Formats: sequence, C-alpha cells, structure tokens
Amino acid sequence: MNTFLFLKRATAACVLTTAGAVALTACGAPDAPRAAATLPAPTASAPSLPPTLAPGPGGLTPVFMKAAGARDRTVALTFDADMTADQGPRAAAGERFDNPRLIGTLRRLKVSATVFMTGRWAEEYPRQARAIGRDPLFEVANHSYSHHAFTADCYGLPTVPASGMRADVERAFTAFRTAGIKHPMPYFRFPGGCYDKRALKALSGTGVTAVQWDVVSGDAFATDAGAVARQVLDGVRPGSVVVMHCTRSAAPATEEALRTIVPELRKRGYRFVKVSELIRPDA
Repeated sequence: MNTFLFLKRATAACVLTTAGAVALTACGAPDAPRAAATLPAPTASAPSLPPTLAPGPGGLTPVFMKAAGARDRTVALTFDADMTADQGPRAAAGERFDNPRLIGTLRRLKVSATVFMTGRWAEEYPRQARAIGRDPLFEVANHSYSHHAFTADCYGLPTVPASGMRADVERAFTAFRTAGIKHPMPYFRFPGGCYDKRALKALSGTGVTAVQWDVVSGDAFATDAGAVARQVLDGVRPGSVVVMHCTRSAAPATEEALRTIVPELRKRGYRFVKVSELIRPDA
C-alpha cells in the first residue's frame, strides 16, 4: 500500500549497532529542501495532516535536519526506539530494548518529544508503543521495521536491498497500527542515519519526510551521563533537532542526562517541541 495513502486512511526509532559504541553521524546528506509541501485542507472527520517537506529534485524524498532561521528558542528532542529484526532471542533472554523510566521522566518534566520507533520494537512492546502514541506529549515516527541499513557499510548493520526499502517502511507503519498507534507521523529516520540518493529514490512517492538531526547526543552505549548532557548543551541552537535513544540496554545514561539537559535548556529560554512543530512553514 502507498505509505501516504496509509497515513491518510489511518489519519494520520541513530545509531544502535549490535556491538560496541559508535559515533553518530549523518551519511551522504544532501542539502535539505526547505519549502513546505502543500497539504490537503482538514475535514470534519479527520485531523489536519502533519506538515511535510516538498519532494526534492526528481521527486526524491525530502530531508529535514533542523529549522533553519528559527525565530525563537525551540528545540526538538528525538528518541530512537531501536530494535533490529533479529534481536528477538536477546529480548527473550532478558535484554531490555525499552526504557520506561526515560519516558516517565519526559512526562514528569512535561517535555514534548518525537519517538522514532522501529516496527520490531512496537511488536515487542505493544503496550508501551500504544501508550506513547496516545500521549499528547509525544508523536511516533517511523524508524524502519527492521533497523537494517539503507546503505552499505553503515556501522555494521545488515542491509536492506533497494527493492525492499519501501516495503520495510510500510511494514513498520503496519506494526504501529497493529499496536494501536492511530496517528503515526509521516516522518522517517534512516537506521544509522545512513542514506544516499538510491535510498531517497526508493522512498519517493511514499509521502514521508526523512528526518536527520544537527545535534548528536553521543548517548549510544555511553555510561557517562554528564558527558552526554554536555555534548547536547554545547550543540543546541534555535531550531535544533537532537538525536538520542530510549533503548535501555544500549543507551543506559540517557535518562540521567535528561535530568540535566532539560532544566538547563529551559534556563536558557528554550522550549521543547515535536519535530512536526519545527517543520511547520511558520516555525
């Protein structure tokens, strides 16, 4: 099914490898188009569709990294809920790919955030996925079904062939619907942040906007919460998108780091928003 059509009918998680700490970088990122797409007018029976960017040259999937020229101090904290398709046995053996305490801290501090979720994660933790998707503080976006890479040589992740990329993204949306997430956002984050022109072409026509980031938290496999907090605080600028993780086994220091990051950014006058609020044409 066309992903855009699925999102409309439904009314409408970055780098976690399977071994070792890695640096977070965006791969092959072209300049992101800035024009917002024209959206259908809302109807009485459905909410207005979320803002997206217009397709790039040749209809390529557009890429959003931050709100360039943001007029006020807004920042989007984004959290990748990563679980690869083949990690079921590890979850069955007791490894935790969720982080309820982190989500609880965001709620307690009243921080809006965007969660980029893999379909496999939603299958493993359907009650948590549904609760996040129904909480007005949060929005759920697509991080692929399998968390397999969309390019070769992406932090050791298995790869998805070009012929299977679109199906992988659509399978994640199906997993969200099955878990009870009624309004997933039409945003997609490439596993590992790795993409190229072939991947952008494979997803063209799906209606999704690819979302990267301009601030790397460095929280993947980090154990020093202070270092994670400093890295975020040093990098944030008005309109920034921060990439973090809500996967307990692979990002154990993130929740503690948040307890420093949030009050300090608020002290500096920042307001926490979802990605959809940064993509707005008037943001």
